[in-house]
Amino acid sequence: MTTELGLRERKKQRTRQLIADTARRLFAERGFEAVPVSEIASEAEVSEATVFNYFPTKEDLFYHRLEAFEEELLRSIRDREPGESVLAAFGRFLTTPRGLLAERDPEQVEHLAAITRVITESPALLAREQQVYAKYTDALAKLLTTETGASSSDLTPWVVARTLIGLHQALVDYSRREILAGTRNPTLARRVRRQIQQALELISNGLADYGTRARP
Repeated sequence: MTTELGLRERKKQRTRQLIADTARRLFAERGFEAVPVSEIASEAEVSEATVFNYFPTKEDLFYHRLEAFEEELLRSIRDREPGESVLAAFGRFLTTPRGLLAERDPEQVEHLAAITRVITESPALLAREQQVYAKYTDALAKLLTTETGASSSDLTPWVVARTLIGLHQALVDYSRREILAGTRNPTLARRVRRQIQQALELISNGLADYGTRARP
């Protein structure tokens, strides 16, 4: 029985991955809005109902890996070493190469660049992304509240969470602009890392003197 269950689960995982890979390939070729779910189902040789069984919305087909990304983000904070601050742990998370920043294969790099264009050209995906960032912020704030023992009226965990997720969002936007402008590794990775270091330094030092207007 256990073996049978294991085989069934692996088959479901393969089907889910096939559907997701097919969708991303078609989206990269023609854009998110131009590809109907029925075509994805046909290409993956499954029914449209099967697609929605695995992915409740069309946007989920594109962003299906984000749950794992969220867990990795939270784990970097939750499992930080004794004596390590939240900011340091988050900075370590940000500087870990992943996605296009870690890719070296030219063909895969261009595929990921195409995916970047799909996102920036799709109002639906950009709107869903804002929901994802809000979910990240909520999850991080709750983790920080629990860890620090903050009261429900204490805004500090929420301010910290919004600051860190805002930094992540700004870096994603910066990376996309660079990618669409034709920047590739190692220059891309180097520029992004520099932006991360500057942003972390600003947050670490505080905003008390930021943008102080010069006296006449």
